[in-house]
Amino acid sequence: MTTATATPATTTWNIDPAHSSAEFKVKHMMISNVKGSFSGLSGVLTEHATDSTLSSVEASVPVATISTGDAQRDGHLKSADFFDAEKYPTLDFKSTKVVRTGDAYEVTGDLTVHGVTKPVTFAVDGPSAPGKDPWGNTRIGLSATAKINRKDFGLVWNAALETGGFLVGEEIAITLEVEFIKAAQ
Repeated sequence: MTTATATPATTTWNIDPAHSSAEFKVKHMMISNVKGSFSGLSGVLTEHATDSTLSSVEASVPVATISTGDAQRDGHLKSADFFDAEKYPTLDFKSTKVVRTGDAYEVTGDLTVHGVTKPVTFAVDGPSAPGKDPWGNTRIGLSATAKINRKDFGLVWNAALETGGFLVGEEIAITLEVEFIKAAQ
């Protein structure tokens, strides 16, 4: 008699922070976009083998890693005027719903920024087909995008412009490029 090995219902994937990024874009002075990024992404994707609605993702990124290419602006963004990194050191996301839409997904979850939690839906392309790296790890990747209003999260600082309008736009475009490493089962 042979014993069949049961296939686990889920696969756990850990975010590879060295090959993942969280980027954002916001209007500056109502005329151009300023881009920035965060590094040090961490988290877990739990992928269900047969029912994607049972999959989930949790991720976190340290606010102190923000980089816009300008040290003075980065310092202002870390201050109490914006993220208040000392009081709220991370941005966190925990999915509540995963829906497959053809070859893509809509992942809805609770995004916590500046101590405020709101539902956000990410459009997700991927995951890619699994591949082996030179060290024997199995990896997948995905891209995700969303738009939020920063004021919904308590990020309300702004300055009026002499010509009308404001210095910082309200809508923030978020882009994630995430690579995962399969966890030991």
